[in-house]
Amino acid sequence: MQSILVAVALTGLVGGFALQFMGMPFPSRLLWGGATVPILAVLLVTAGNSLFRGDFGLDLIAVLSMTVALVFGETLAANVVALMYAGGQMLEVFASGRAAKEMTALLGRVPQRAIRYCGDQLEDVPISSLVPGDRLLIRQGEVIPVDGTIVSGSALLDQSALTGESLPVERRPADEVLSGSSSLGRAFDMQVLRPAAESTYAGIVRLVEAAQKSKAPMARLADRYAIVFLLLTIGLSVAAWLLSGEPRRALAVLVVATPCPLILAVPIALVSGLSRSARIGVLIKGGDVLEALSRVRVAVLDKTGTLTFGSAEIVEIRAVSWVSDSELLRLAASLDQASNHVMAAALVAAAGKRGLRLSSPSNVREEAGAGLEGLVEGKRVVIGGSGYVAANSNEGDPRSFRADVKPGQMVVAVAIDGIVAGIIVMADQVRTDASTAVARFREAGITEIILATGDRLDVASVISDGLGIDQVLADLMPEQKVGTVLAARRSGPVMMVGDGVNDAPALASADVGVAMGARGAAASSEAAGVVLLVDKLTPLAQAIAIAHRTLAIARQSVIAGLGLSLAAMFLAAFGYLPPVQGALLQEIIDLAVILNAMRALR
Repeated sequence: MQSILVAVALTGLVGGFALQFMGMPFPSRLLWGGATVPILAVLLVTAGNSLFRGDFGLDLIAVLSMTVALVFGETLAANVVALMYAGGQMLEVFASGRAAKEMTALLGRVPQRAIRYCGDQLEDVPISSLVPGDRLLIRQGEVIPVDGTIVSGSALLDQSALTGESLPVERRPADEVLSGSSSLGRAFDMQVLRPAAESTYAGIVRLVEAAQKSKAPMARLADRYAIVFLLLTIGLSVAAWLLSGEPRRALAVLVVATPCPLILAVPIALVSGLSRSARIGVLIKGGDVLEALSRVRVAVLDKTGTLTFGSAEIVEIRAVSWVSDSELLRLAASLDQASNHVMAAALVAAAGKRGLRLSSPSNVREEAGAGLEGLVEGKRVVIGGSGYVAANSNEGDPRSFRADVKPGQMVVAVAIDGIVAGIIVMADQVRTDASTAVARFREAGITEIILATGDRLDVASVISDGLGIDQVLADLMPEQKVGTVLAARRSGPVMMVGDGVNDAPALASADVGVAMGARGAAASSEAAGVVLLVDKLTPLAQAIAIAHRTLAIARQSVIAGLGLSLAAMFLAAFGYLPPVQGALLQEIIDLAVILNAMRALR
């Protein structure tokens, strides 16, 4: 639509000058006026709709300037204003689209259908009909429709639309895959974990839609200033006319005030900041959250899944001389396949990462919370806590292997054929980027960092050691984390970072709640204002810096644009700026404001 209006105004302008050049001044004025009318008609509808919604926008100034120009017979000025207005609208649409590119790309990738197994047959079904347990075929180039686990084959996935990471990732059987990822490799089968409405990508789409509809406090403030500017413009134009007796001065004031940087700079800068953050895997729910993020001075961090990876990894294997470390792990993981305990799953996953071939266990007997025993390749294997393994062995004591085991590390003891064979030491590892992230939080203006965890104090102290944490609070219940957030407000606006359902109340009570959402949708993601789509902390520090820069650019654009517009209006009021030149100057100001606001994308 905008391009058609620009073409109409430009054709009228060029055609009028051609007629003027051929010595036909009256037809040229008619053509300029005629080319203005369609733009004015569209503008009247737009302004009328705005007024109906109670939005007293600055489109009214454009209506007044074109109408007054036509009434006074200044058809060239009216045509130039029409062209400048239509061109400005087209430029604004382009800038907004460019600013929202990453967010719009997320919405455009939503899959609608999936290939599901029905017995030995394949059927094409809408993703809304998928339920947990369904088996899907994912072909090369397809976007994964729902969260699931790989059951056959391996997957090479492009997660850049979700996380901003350019390198593809490989996933193997039993690994979870997130909806919204693209399959780059051969076809594979996956089992549905969550319905489409509860999957990661659906949650992201809801967050993006909410972000696009939101309005930041700064944008609302700009709207209020716009009303003041509208009244100032009308008052100045009337005063210029009455005091000078020249109606062209009133017209010049109206023309040079069309449109205003207030309605361009703030929204384009904020959307640019939101889009820039989405590009690095940080989804901010709206301009209000972006603005709040720029003011954060205190960070409250959860431990498990935030400063740590949230899953146990093997730290060390201590085995007797007659069995190798890899064999001890292989036999233990083979038996653990029969258990659904979280530590068992971690041990099986660790064996898989090391490429160990696991055997099927038999005659398994499990004592909940203590350990299990069974036969693996004809050998009687017992695994579990030190006490359980000692009580179910004939020789050796697992406690003799436990020297120097640190707080927070977990021990899985193993016995083979009645003899204690060693222990496997496991721990939730500190994120590799945790120290860097904390340092960058400081650089981004955060003055106090608090570790708040439900874990024991000795474990939390070991995790926080060397990270530069100001305060460690341990043994906290979910409601106590809320109290921690509220108490931290004494030092300034608070950002709470966590994952898991137990963090949701604290995330909701913070000025900015940040959820580690890379492993799927959760209550924490719904309660948070910011969702990290990457399993890292450093992008969050980048997002805080982006928020600071975005708000600074928005303010610069408003101050500079308003200053230039007001200066031009006073020049026009005193007769130093004719209407046509004023329209051209205002377009240059608007262009400068838009380009400056788009710097937030870089």
